[in-house]
Amino acid sequence: MPEAPLDLLLLPTWLVPVEPAGVVLHEHGLGIRDGRIALIAPRAEALKHKALEVRELPGRLLTPGLVNAHGHAAMSLFRGMADELPLNNWLEQHIWPAEAKWVDEQFVLDGTELAIAEQIKGGITCFSDMYFFPEVASEIVHKSGIRAQITIPVLNFPIPGARDANEALRKGLALFDDLKHHPRLSVAFGPHAPYTVSDDKLENIRTLAEELDAGIHMHVHETAFEVQQSLQQHGERPLARLARLGLLGPRFQAVHMTQIDDDDLALLVASNSSVIHCPESNLKLACGFCPVEKLWQAGVNVAIGTDGAASNNDLDLLGETRTAALLAKAVAGSASALDAHRALRMATLNGARALGLDDQIGSLEPGKAADLVAFNLSGLAQQPIYDPVSQLIYTSNRDCVEDVWVGGKHLLDSGRLTRLDEQRIIANACAWGTKIATKQ
Repeated sequence: MPEAPLDLLLLPTWLVPVEPAGVVLHEHGLGIRDGRIALIAPRAEALKHKALEVRELPGRLLTPGLVNAHGHAAMSLFRGMADELPLNNWLEQHIWPAEAKWVDEQFVLDGTELAIAEQIKGGITCFSDMYFFPEVASEIVHKSGIRAQITIPVLNFPIPGARDANEALRKGLALFDDLKHHPRLSVAFGPHAPYTVSDDKLENIRTLAEELDAGIHMHVHETAFEVQQSLQQHGERPLARLARLGLLGPRFQAVHMTQIDDDDLALLVASNSSVIHCPESNLKLACGFCPVEKLWQAGVNVAIGTDGAASNNDLDLLGETRTAALLAKAVAGSASALDAHRALRMATLNGARALGLDDQIGSLEPGKAADLVAFNLSGLAQQPIYDPVSQLIYTSNRDCVEDVWVGGKHLLDSGRLTRLDEQRIIANACAWGTKIATKQ
């Protein structure tokens, strides 16, 4: 039988597959069929294959879609509301009261849509969301075409959408069942932090996660105070407590980890847990520094996240990756720490691995989902180009994102959202801002 034609053949100037590491392919083509990568070959060879559409991408760098491994999407509607405050004050005196007053299903719908639009325009094709009303967020993800891990929020006290942890878990299990066959949505457990979730609830989550082979996504060691408080209350550091309760493992996603000693590092390595680094949020809230290079050299999988726009204040993963690369050098005291190619890997394949999706996304390999982003490197400030990955990380910003595909579907076409109404989303966000500002 003759080979079926490609649905789309992309012909960029540079193609970075991420796996194998450190490779830049010049003048190659990438073919897509049925939402998956069907071909990567030199340009002349690629053009021998029939394609329903051929798209020339001169001056463009084609990479895997960026993976934002941690965020709180709907909190985009709280962007800039409580700036310049330390974490505990920011959270307990401002964010939690605002959430109690404003967060409902409509808030989550509009805030999540705003976040998804911003992320797609910045080259993000997959994100992890940790927020309330996860069933509402999943509906917006489904409609938008993006890929996501939706986490079930669990805390010791009532939250929007659930009177207690048991109700949150019941609703979450129903969502897990509804989405178990969804091609772009996965569900994980999202206990907020060691200091807001008790041992009995954590043990219940561990049991459910094991039964369902689901991820556990959690803020851990975000501040020195959190560690000190745990030592006083439990006689052990938070990560050691989580290890004792059996939560650590390949499915565990430890967000922040700014406080790491040798015992913590040993636990991360032995358990094969992932760390999700959120440098700009940690810097803005003065939480500390995650020792990325030390983790990387020890073999820990380190991914990257923006955190929520209420504490960052943007969902710009390319900018976050640049910050991560620069900060890693300062923390390690080495100019060679976290080079540009490894930084891109952290924002793509490492994020996919943390979310348990590395067999589907994160690198450009035949058979994987066609989650792609095309960056325009033809600008004045990016010339001359010796290494396009270096120019992407150190000289570019998210404005150079031109095209985004998820599962072969074109979600951003020459900078224009194809499925979301940008002006309507902006109007909704402005309306929320006016309402919240006038009724605080």
